[in-house]
Amino acid sequence: MAAALSSSAVATRLRAAAGVQRVPNPALELFIRRDFLDAAERAALIAMIDGGRRPSTIADDRGESAFRTSETCDLAGTDPLVAAINARISDLLGLDDRLGEPLQGQRYAPGQEFKLHTDTFEPTGADFFIHCADSGQRTWTAMIYLNDVEEGGATRFKTIGKTVQPEAGKLLAWNNLLPDGRPNPATLHQGMKVRRGVKYVLTRWYRERPFG
Repeated sequence: MAAALSSSAVATRLRAAAGVQRVPNPALELFIRRDFLDAAERAALIAMIDGGRRPSTIADDRGESAFRTSETCDLAGTDPLVAAINARISDLLGLDDRLGEPLQGQRYAPGQEFKLHTDTFEPTGADFFIHCADSGQRTWTAMIYLNDVEEGGATRFKTIGKTVQPEAGKLLAWNNLLPDGRPNPATLHQGMKVRRGVKYVLTRWYRERPFG
């Protein structure tokens, strides 16, 4: 593909893309694209997540055991479906696929959640250089809901007052950084508790430099 776009150019690309909606808030570049994955793709990915899930972890662990209670599955980029989805996400954003971290799946059972957090690494955190020395900070996040949820499980962006409901195939993409490269505090968000049913999502984060 062509050279990766800057963060501002990614936002411009998304605004012009068919089927993509911008959430109208100047504090955060947040976009929504429905029906990004079809039913067969979603079912295959859910089966992969169920087959390889493990307890989710967090960077800069605050020692709060209930902060993130979901399960995570690392999806192999050598799998043809995973590789194809990685490429489609990168193409939508206009980012070099090498900037992307490995695709992950998350599973939330009833009562599970991910409390308020940002996807960037805290520059004053003890592990900042471990995470960012080679590949740099996280720039964009792409997250896709794989199923409808009976009750709960919304993604809430607290600072901008936006709550997005889970909807099978819906993709969210947001810019984690301010124009000067610092983490944008308006990205503060949470995976709210699932009340009934199970929630499955895909997440891919992009970096400033090639990952790994």
